[in-house]
Amino acid sequence: MRDELPHGEQPADARGAPRVPLSRRRCSAGLALAAAAAVAGPGRAQAGTFGRLPLPPERPHVGPMKPVSSARTTEQSLPSGQRLLTIEHDVIRGVTPAMLRWWFENLGRTMTWRGTVYPRYLLWHPRDHIHWELAARSPGGGSGEGARFRIVEAFGANPDFYVDSVELVEKLDDEGISLVRRELGHEVFRLEHRFGSVAAGATYRSRMVVGLASGWFAGAFNSLVRPRVFSDAMGTAWLTHNVEEVSMLEHLLPPLYAARAAG
Repeated sequence: MRDELPHGEQPADARGAPRVPLSRRRCSAGLALAAAAAVAGPGRAQAGTFGRLPLPPERPHVGPMKPVSSARTTEQSLPSGQRLLTIEHDVIRGVTPAMLRWWFENLGRTMTWRGTVYPRYLLWHPRDHIHWELAARSPGGGSGEGARFRIVEAFGANPDFYVDSVELVEKLDDEGISLVRRELGHEVFRLEHRFGSVAAGATYRSRMVVGLASGWFAGAFNSLVRPRVFSDAMGTAWLTHNVEEVSMLEHLLPPLYAARAAG
């Protein structure tokens, strides 16, 4: 963002410090509010008013979920003040990168487990997941690159860690998926999953960055706003949540992919 006087000078206040132009102050305040809503999602931003979806009863577990100790995780604050979380998951046995791509392309469909039909998303994490929908189709008409996913979940089934967010599918192919949220042209959230192939199955690496990378308001947003809408404790809970849901793909994906031709 650039806001200069015609001759490149900024007026000074009574103390001699340059004044921040009113247009920039207004834009930054608007950006802070929009970015906060983007990171938190409408459910958390409106908690106690309206729009928050209830946590449904826990669903059956198609298979055991791995503990967070099965993966290598990191969490740190970057020099920018953004929060960075990474996971190197245990191998997803019996799964390939092509199968993982297919999973995300067909996430909105249902599956039958022991005679009962469930949304796939709700069985993917049988405790934390609340709702998924295709908020906007991709240019090709489906759930691929360019689509927007609405994701509603509560990490650890904890209402304090509730998320309701609509994110752009920036990338979706056999290499992985990237979900991004931007407000007023500024990226405030990025989640990347990268797939690989080994003899036993698929590798899966995750990287989440929350906060503003740059800009006049980045420092204040990352130190004051980001911790209120996506706290460090919430990030730690997400690490466990993501390890659990990725490990569930060993049990969900192989039979679904094998039966895909049946519709």
